[in-house]
Amino acid sequence: MTAGEAVRAAGTVLWRYRRTGEGGPSVDSIDGIEVALVHRPRYDDWSLPKGKLKAGEDFPAAAIRETREETGVECVLGDPLPSVYYRAGGRPKEVRYWAAEAGSGVFAANREVDRVEWLPPADAARRLTHDHDRPLISALLEALAQRA
Repeated sequence: MTAGEAVRAAGTVLWRYRRTGEGGPSVDSIDGIEVALVHRPRYDDWSLPKGKLKAGEDFPAAAIRETREETGVECVLGDPLPSVYYRAGGRPKEVRYWAAEAGSGVFAANREVDRVEWLPPADAARRLTHDHDRPLISALLEALAQRA
């Protein structure tokens, strides 16, 4: 990768049906979902799970891997969401996102992510540190509404 080459990354807007205790999800509608946000101590920010592609890795595989590494949760990719473009470390960065339904798994704090929080979409949008991430919450809700 050259100095001017864009950093390629992939991530998810990871969602699940809201937990209501031991009984499982509260409702099977987009009104009853939660979105996962990760806290990165290195940047002291709240973000969506994402990360750089490894050599030979495609965007969907990277999105699944990064989500698992950062949240401890397996996921199933759904609709592609808008890509986000910004500068990081003086270089252009492209992050491709997918809606992703959470499967099994348990979070364990690590060097990159020390906390994961599951929040209703409006709360998640407010908690996100970076403005460029907020439209992804709306894009998730639109994608889920269209499939219902």
